[in-house]
Amino acid sequence: MSFEQDSRFTIRFPIGLKLVVIITALLLFSLGSITFLVSVMVSGDVRLTAEDNNFNINKRSSAEAQILLNMVRSNSLALLDTLSALANLAGSDAVSRRTVEVFFERNKDVAFIGVTPPAGETGPSGSPFARTLANEDFFLSNEIKSSSAVAFSASHGEALDRSRSGEVILLNAAPVFGRQVLAMFCPWRREAVVIFFSSDPLIDTFGTGTNVSFVVNDEGDVLVHANADIVKAGTNMAQQPFIKMIWENPDRSLQRLYTDEKGIRYFGAFEKLSVANAAVITNVEYDVVFEGVAATTWRNILLTGAVLFISILFVWFFSKTLSSPLRILAAAAGRIEEGEFDLDLKTRARDEVGLLTRSFVSMGKGLAERERLKTSFGKFINKAIAEQAAKGELTLGGETKKATIFFSDIRGFTRMAETMKPSDVVRFLNSYMTRMVDCVEKTCGVVDKFIGDAVMAVWGAPISAETPAIDALNCVKSALLMRDALIELNKTRGSEKRPIIKIGCGINSGDVLAGQIGSSRRMEYTVVGDAVNLASRTEELTKFMGVDILITENTRRLIAASILTEEMPSVMVKGKENPIRIFAVINLKAPKGEKQPKPSTLPAVRRLLGLPAPDMSKVNINAEEQKFKIVE
Repeated sequence: MSFEQDSRFTIRFPIGLKLVVIITALLLFSLGSITFLVSVMVSGDVRLTAEDNNFNINKRSSAEAQILLNMVRSNSLALLDTLSALANLAGSDAVSRRTVEVFFERNKDVAFIGVTPPAGETGPSGSPFARTLANEDFFLSNEIKSSSAVAFSASHGEALDRSRSGEVILLNAAPVFGRQVLAMFCPWRREAVVIFFSSDPLIDTFGTGTNVSFVVNDEGDVLVHANADIVKAGTNMAQQPFIKMIWENPDRSLQRLYTDEKGIRYFGAFEKLSVANAAVITNVEYDVVFEGVAATTWRNILLTGAVLFISILFVWFFSKTLSSPLRILAAAAGRIEEGEFDLDLKTRARDEVGLLTRSFVSMGKGLAERERLKTSFGKFINKAIAEQAAKGELTLGGETKKATIFFSDIRGFTRMAETMKPSDVVRFLNSYMTRMVDCVEKTCGVVDKFIGDAVMAVWGAPISAETPAIDALNCVKSALLMRDALIELNKTRGSEKRPIIKIGCGINSGDVLAGQIGSSRRMEYTVVGDAVNLASRTEELTKFMGVDILITENTRRLIAASILTEEMPSVMVKGKENPIRIFAVINLKAPKGEKQPKPSTLPAVRRLLGLPAPDMSKVNINAEEQKFKIVE
């Protein structure tokens, strides 16, 4: 039976009805005051929003300008470094020409690069440059002569001298080129470099809408603007108060409300660029921002005329019906927070507050039951399984999953345990298992069970990392982490009482039956199937193959591109008609272009772990209950 059908939870006076009465009174008697308050608050919010939006647009525009300037400078200087390195190589002229061609093909906005001679020297024929590189396609498509760049640079000798001294200077070359082109003067080695490039990539993003961004240098020259005529005319804004404030202010970024020479108010934000003597400015007109607020305020003023005091009385009396019960519920919430879930709350109210009180009592009972369930689920070996069991997501009777199964075993543990005290054995196993389980959990695996000193773990059941291939790779990563953890553990061992620990790990992938298995008193989530048995057999083979990690062909097929392996002799496994190919895991493959980390060969792995290379012709594994047989 639902709350609505149960007479105990009948709501006679819904809070919604009460709110309708109160809000209606407020609208009828307090519209004037509310209009005033809303107008004030909305105006403040609109201003904050407008300023925040303008500031954010300025940040984005500055970032784009910074990226373009850095990219142009770094790419151009990288080209010069490359050409300089090729200059001393035999037959490098063709390579250099092709390098320049490729550069301008990929940097179509770069028009011209000029390198000056060292200070005190002049270029050929009085040119300011000892070397020039021109993007002929740029000049042809825009019907401009490359000599314009040379003439412009020659007319700015002071900028050349400053750039030789380490400064990066940005000038407007649009009046000479007839389109928005910037000239960047920057140092390179002992010379100065002048780079001419188009600012078209910035123009579209700077925009011509409500918020307009543009770039100026410290001399007040407009370098980039959505209105091309302003830039082509060589407009200078150095005398504008806002521009003066930018270069007199030590802050790198700021926003101000200012009035221009025409008496128009703007929200202006700026950010100084670190790559050159320039700043990005973003403006939005003050009257445009508050246009909607002003219209709404004037319309609402006509409806003003309220008696707010009467409305406050209504709200005050109404609040009494909520405040007392809510205080009781707040105290109950504190008791629940302290772990006291059995609540003795009684209420005679038939509204939503009474319903909430009764729901609180039910919630406490539910939380108490959940605590008892968590205690029961604590018997599971893995937190992920316990959580799925608590949510009812584990399938009773089992389900088929594609998983990767892992077995590991300590070599010679029985003999080692015979020489140790029981308490030392337990202490050692706890330390060892802690490291191994940590490796499993770091790679999203689930520890299925401990079998003495052996560990069985699963990837892909009950949860999967998206695909069987990722599960398999995570399993191999876990085994490699175990290898590293064991190497670290063995640094503190090596004596007769604390011998070196060696383990074998076997990995196989395939279909398994995963589910809850056990009796009515004790249940366990595990996986069973032929794939599990083959993983166990593979682990046993490690002691005969002289390796620490073996995987089957089933696993390698999934992740061959991600790991380094070496194929071992195939084996006939009991119950299988065909030989099983097995592989020793060496390491993860390095990403393309990176150096392969060590170890990178199987002999290197054996040297690292102190494992002798076996003579396979003398290895006899058939005595192991005829479980497997090496295939010649």
